[in-house]
Amino acid sequence: MAERYFEGQVAVVTGAAGTLCSEVSRELARRGAKVALVGRTLTALEQVAEDIRQEGGTALALAADVTDAVAVEAARRMIAERLGTCRFLVNGAGGNQAAASTETTVFEAGELDGGAADGARGFFNLGLDAVEAVILANTLGTFIPCQVFGREMAASGRGSILNFASMNSYRPLTRVPAYAMAKAGIVNFTQWLAVYLAPAGIRVNAVAPGFFVNCRSRKILMTPEGGLSPRGDKVMSHTPAGRFGEAGDLLGCVCWLLDDGQAAFVTGVTVPVDGGFMAASGV
Repeated sequence: MAERYFEGQVAVVTGAAGTLCSEVSRELARRGAKVALVGRTLTALEQVAEDIRQEGGTALALAADVTDAVAVEAARRMIAERLGTCRFLVNGAGGNQAAASTETTVFEAGELDGGAADGARGFFNLGLDAVEAVILANTLGTFIPCQVFGREMAASGRGSILNFASMNSYRPLTRVPAYAMAKAGIVNFTQWLAVYLAPAGIRVNAVAPGFFVNCRSRKILMTPEGGLSPRGDKVMSHTPAGRFGEAGDLLGCVCWLLDDGQAAFVTGVTVPVDGGFMAASGV
Protein backbone atom coordinates (compact mmCIF):
# COMPACT_ATOMS: atom_id res chain seq x y z
CA MET A 1 0.00 0.00 0.00
CA ALA A 2 2.74 2.44 0.99
CA GLU A 3 4.61 1.65 -2.23
CA ARG A 4 1.76 3.14 -4.29
CA TYR A 5 0.99 6.09 -2.03
CA PHE A 6 2.59 8.43 -4.57
CA GLU A 7 0.57 7.06 -7.49
CA GLY A 8 -0.57 9.84 -9.83
CA GLN A 9 0.69 12.64 -7.55
CA VAL A 10 3.05 15.39 -8.73
CA ALA A 11 6.49 15.53 -7.12
CA VAL A 12 8.83 18.44 -7.84
CA VAL A 13 12.53 17.78 -7.24
CA THR A 14 15.10 20.55 -7.46
CA GLY A 15 18.73 19.69 -8.09
CA ALA A 16 17.31 16.63 -9.80
CA ALA A 17 20.36 15.95 -11.95
CA GLY A 18 22.61 15.48 -8.92
CA THR A 19 23.79 12.13 -7.61
CA LEU A 20 21.34 12.02 -4.70
CA CYS A 21 18.28 13.77 -6.10
CA SER A 22 18.41 11.98 -9.45
CA GLU A 23 17.97 8.73 -7.54
CA VAL A 24 15.26 10.28 -5.36
CA SER A 25 13.49 11.30 -8.58
CA ARG A 26 13.74 7.80 -10.02
CA GLU A 27 12.41 6.26 -6.81
CA LEU A 28 9.41 8.59 -6.64
CA ALA A 29 8.65 7.73 -10.26
CA ARG A 30 8.94 3.99 -9.47
CA ARG A 31 6.34 4.56 -6.77
CA GLY A 32 3.98 6.12 -9.29
CA ALA A 33 4.61 9.85 -8.93
CA LYS A 34 4.71 12.19 -11.90
CA VAL A 35 8.08 13.81 -11.37
CA ALA A 36 9.13 17.32 -12.40
CA LEU A 37 12.92 17.58 -12.56
CA VAL A 38 14.20 21.11 -11.96
CA GLY A 39 17.82 22.25 -12.22
CA ARG A 40 20.27 24.42 -14.10
CA THR A 41 21.38 22.05 -16.86
CA LEU A 42 18.62 20.77 -19.10
CA THR A 43 20.71 18.09 -20.83
CA ALA A 44 21.55 16.44 -17.51
CA LEU A 45 17.92 16.63 -16.39
CA GLU A 46 16.74 15.12 -19.66
CA GLN A 47 18.97 12.09 -19.09
CA VAL A 48 17.31 11.43 -15.73
CA ALA A 49 13.89 12.01 -17.29
CA GLU A 50 14.69 9.53 -20.04
CA ASP A 51 15.75 6.93 -17.46
CA ILE A 52 12.38 7.37 -15.76
CA ARG A 53 10.42 7.12 -19.00
CA GLN A 54 12.27 3.96 -20.02
CA GLU A 55 11.06 2.38 -16.77
CA GLY A 56 7.48 3.39 -17.61
CA GLY A 57 7.33 6.50 -15.42
CA THR A 58 6.33 10.09 -16.09
CA ALA A 59 8.93 12.86 -15.95
CA LEU A 60 9.22 16.47 -17.07
CA ALA A 61 12.62 18.20 -17.20
CA LEU A 62 12.76 21.97 -16.74
CA ALA A 63 15.80 24.24 -16.54
CA ALA A 64 15.43 26.93 -13.88
CA ASP A 65 17.65 28.79 -11.43
CA VAL A 66 16.07 28.16 -8.02
CA THR A 67 17.39 31.49 -6.73
CA ASP A 68 15.31 33.29 -9.38
CA ALA A 69 11.68 33.60 -8.23
CA VAL A 70 10.45 34.51 -11.71
CA ALA A 71 12.08 31.42 -13.23
CA VAL A 72 10.70 29.16 -10.50
CA GLU A 73 7.20 30.55 -10.95
CA ALA A 74 7.46 29.96 -14.71
CA ALA A 75 8.48 26.37 -13.99
CA ARG A 76 5.52 25.98 -11.61
CA ARG A 77 3.09 27.12 -14.28
CA MET A 78 4.55 24.68 -16.81
CA ILE A 79 4.41 21.82 -14.29
CA ALA A 80 0.80 22.62 -13.40
CA GLU A 81 -0.13 22.67 -17.07
CA ARG A 82 1.70 19.49 -18.05
CA LEU A 83 1.48 17.34 -14.90
CA GLY A 84 -0.89 18.94 -12.38
CA THR A 85 -0.70 20.54 -8.95
CA CYS A 86 2.42 19.92 -6.87
CA ARG A 87 1.83 17.57 -3.92
CA PHE A 88 5.44 16.85 -2.95
CA LEU A 89 8.43 19.21 -3.06
CA VAL A 90 12.00 18.02 -2.58
CA ASN A 91 14.51 20.86 -2.28
CA GLY A 92 17.78 19.24 -3.27
CA ALA A 93 19.43 22.13 -5.13
CA GLY A 94 22.47 23.64 -3.47
CA GLY A 95 26.14 22.81 -3.18
CA ASN A 96 29.48 24.43 -2.49
CA GLN A 97 32.25 26.17 -4.43
CA ALA A 98 36.00 25.82 -4.05
CA ALA A 99 36.41 29.60 -4.01
CA ALA A 100 34.14 29.77 -0.95
CA SER A 101 36.21 27.18 0.91
CA THR A 102 39.45 27.61 2.80
CA GLU A 103 42.48 25.48 1.99
CA THR A 104 43.60 25.65 5.62
CA THR A 105 41.80 24.42 8.72
CA VAL A 106 43.11 27.04 11.18
CA PHE A 107 44.45 30.57 10.97
CA GLU A 108 48.04 31.07 9.84
CA ALA A 109 49.79 34.41 10.26
CA GLY A 110 50.87 34.58 6.62
CA GLU A 111 47.21 34.74 5.65
CA LEU A 112 47.17 38.43 6.61
CA ASP A 113 49.74 39.13 3.91
CA GLY A 114 47.62 37.59 1.17
CA GLY A 115 48.09 33.89 1.67
CA ALA A 116 48.89 31.24 4.26
CA ALA A 117 51.65 28.68 3.88
CA ASP A 118 52.38 27.97 0.21
CA GLY A 119 49.84 30.62 -0.77
CA ALA A 120 46.93 28.55 0.51
CA ARG A 121 43.55 30.29 0.71
CA GLY A 122 42.46 31.17 4.24
CA PHE A 123 39.33 32.73 5.71
CA PHE A 124 40.54 36.30 5.19
CA ASN A 125 41.21 35.60 1.50
CA LEU A 126 37.82 34.13 0.59
CA GLY A 127 36.09 35.86 -2.31
CA LEU A 128 32.80 37.36 -1.22
CA ASP A 129 31.18 36.72 -4.59
CA ALA A 130 31.69 32.97 -4.17
CA VAL A 131 30.60 33.07 -0.52
CA GLU A 132 27.42 34.93 -1.47
CA ALA A 133 26.68 32.49 -4.30
CA VAL A 134 26.96 29.48 -1.96
CA ILE A 135 24.74 31.06 0.69
CA LEU A 136 22.13 32.10 -1.87
CA ALA A 137 22.05 28.71 -3.60
CA ASN A 138 21.54 26.85 -0.34
CA THR A 139 19.15 29.27 1.38
CA LEU A 140 17.17 31.22 -1.20
CA GLY A 141 17.40 28.15 -3.42
CA THR A 142 15.22 26.42 -0.82
CA PHE A 143 13.18 29.42 0.34
CA ILE A 144 11.93 30.40 -3.14
CA PRO A 145 10.61 26.95 -4.21
CA CYS A 146 8.93 26.61 -0.80
CA GLN A 147 7.20 29.93 -1.38
CA VAL A 148 6.22 29.26 -4.99
CA PHE A 149 5.09 25.63 -4.69
CA GLY A 150 3.98 26.03 -1.08
CA ARG A 151 1.40 28.58 -2.18
CA GLU A 152 -0.03 25.98 -4.57
CA MET A 153 -0.06 23.34 -1.82
CA ALA A 154 -1.74 25.73 0.63
CA ALA A 155 -4.51 26.37 -1.89
CA SER A 156 -5.03 22.59 -2.07
CA GLY A 157 -4.95 22.17 1.69
CA ARG A 158 -2.31 19.45 1.61
CA GLY A 159 1.31 18.77 0.72
CA SER A 160 4.70 17.68 1.96
CA ILE A 161 8.01 19.52 1.65
CA LEU A 162 11.40 17.91 2.16
CA ASN A 163 14.53 20.07 2.45
CA PHE A 164 18.15 18.94 2.24
CA ALA A 165 20.25 19.82 5.24
CA SER A 166 23.73 18.37 5.90
CA MET A 167 26.18 17.21 8.54
CA ASN A 168 27.31 20.85 8.36
CA SER A 169 23.93 21.78 9.82
CA TYR A 170 25.03 20.28 13.15
CA ARG A 171 28.81 20.46 13.06
CA PRO A 172 30.67 23.22 11.18
CA LEU A 173 33.13 21.06 9.27
CA THR A 174 36.50 22.60 8.54
CA ARG A 175 37.12 24.52 5.29
CA VAL A 176 33.48 25.15 4.31
CA PRO A 177 32.25 28.17 6.33
CA ALA A 178 29.72 29.48 3.82
CA TYR A 179 28.22 26.06 3.15
CA ALA A 180 28.05 25.25 6.88
CA MET A 181 26.42 28.60 7.61
CA ALA A 182 23.80 28.05 4.92
CA LYS A 183 23.00 24.45 5.84
CA ALA A 184 22.62 25.33 9.51
CA GLY A 185 19.99 27.80 8.36
CA ILE A 186 18.08 25.05 6.54
CA VAL A 187 17.36 23.21 9.80
CA ASN A 188 16.06 26.40 11.41
CA PHE A 189 14.00 27.32 8.35
CA THR A 190 12.52 23.81 8.19
CA GLN A 191 11.31 24.15 11.78
CA TRP A 192 9.95 27.63 11.19
CA LEU A 193 8.11 26.69 8.01
CA ALA A 194 6.66 23.52 9.56
CA VAL A 195 4.98 25.60 12.24
CA TYR A 196 3.80 28.24 9.80
CA LEU A 197 2.31 25.84 7.25
CA ALA A 198 0.72 23.36 9.67
CA PRO A 199 -2.70 25.08 9.45
CA ALA A 200 -2.51 24.70 5.66
CA GLY A 201 -2.17 20.92 5.97
CA ILE A 202 1.46 20.98 4.82
CA ARG A 203 4.24 19.08 6.59
CA VAL A 204 7.85 20.29 6.29
CA ASN A 205 10.85 18.13 7.16
CA ALA A 206 14.48 17.66 6.13
CA VAL A 207 17.14 15.03 5.72
CA ALA A 208 20.78 15.59 6.65
CA PRO A 209 22.95 13.31 4.50
CA GLY A 210 26.31 12.30 5.86
CA PHE A 211 29.24 11.71 3.54
CA PHE A 212 28.02 10.46 0.18
CA VAL A 213 30.37 10.15 -2.78
CA ASN A 214 29.62 12.12 -5.93
CA CYS A 215 31.85 13.53 -8.67
CA ARG A 216 32.84 16.54 -6.55
CA SER A 217 33.28 14.85 -3.19
CA ARG A 218 35.17 11.91 -4.72
CA LYS A 219 38.07 14.29 -5.48
CA ILE A 220 38.06 15.44 -1.85
CA LEU A 221 37.50 12.16 -0.05
CA MET A 222 39.39 9.73 -2.28
CA THR A 223 42.68 9.43 -4.13
CA PRO A 224 42.85 8.95 -7.91
CA GLU A 225 43.65 5.29 -7.23
CA GLY A 226 40.43 4.85 -5.24
CA GLY A 227 41.91 4.93 -1.75
CA LEU A 228 41.08 7.41 0.98
CA SER A 229 42.52 10.92 0.94
CA PRO A 230 43.65 12.38 4.31
CA ARG A 231 40.26 14.10 4.63
CA GLY A 232 38.45 10.93 3.61
CA ASP A 233 40.39 8.99 6.22
CA LYS A 234 39.30 11.45 8.91
CA VAL A 235 35.67 11.09 7.83
CA MET A 236 35.87 7.30 7.83
CA SER A 237 37.40 7.25 11.30
CA HIS A 238 34.26 9.03 12.54
CA THR A 239 31.78 6.87 10.60
CA PRO A 240 30.82 3.71 12.53
CA ALA A 241 29.19 2.18 9.44
CA GLY A 242 32.66 2.02 7.91
CA ARG A 243 31.74 3.29 4.46
CA PHE A 244 30.50 6.30 2.55
CA GLY A 245 26.81 6.61 1.81
CA GLU A 246 25.24 5.56 -1.48
CA ALA A 247 22.28 7.34 -3.04
CA GLY A 248 19.99 4.40 -2.36
CA ASP A 249 20.62 4.76 1.37
CA LEU A 250 18.49 7.93 1.40
CA LEU A 251 15.41 6.59 -0.32
CA GLY A 252 13.59 4.95 2.58
CA CYS A 253 13.93 8.03 4.78
CA VAL A 254 12.96 10.46 2.01
CA CYS A 255 9.86 8.52 1.00
CA TRP A 256 8.80 7.99 4.61
CA LEU A 257 9.04 11.71 5.41
CA LEU A 258 7.07 12.63 2.28
CA ASP A 259 4.34 10.06 2.91
CA ASP A 260 1.37 11.54 4.79
CA GLY A 261 0.15 8.05 5.56
CA GLN A 262 3.39 6.83 7.12
CA ALA A 263 4.58 10.10 8.71
CA ALA A 264 1.37 12.08 9.22
CA PHE A 265 2.40 13.29 12.69
CA VAL A 266 6.00 14.11 11.74
CA THR A 267 6.81 17.72 10.90
CA GLY A 268 9.63 20.14 11.64
CA VAL A 269 12.31 17.45 12.03
CA THR A 270 15.64 16.91 10.34
CA VAL A 271 16.72 13.27 10.11
CA PRO A 272 20.45 12.46 9.80
CA VAL A 273 21.30 9.70 7.32
CA ASP A 274 24.97 9.48 8.12
CA GLY A 275 26.16 6.00 9.04
CA GLY A 276 26.51 7.11 12.65
CA PHE A 277 28.81 10.09 11.98
CA MET A 278 26.97 12.37 14.38
CA ALA A 279 27.02 9.76 17.12
CA ALA A 280 30.80 9.20 16.96
CA SER A 281 32.96 11.51 19.07
CA GLY A 282 36.19 10.06 17.69
CA VAL A 283 37.39 9.27 21.22
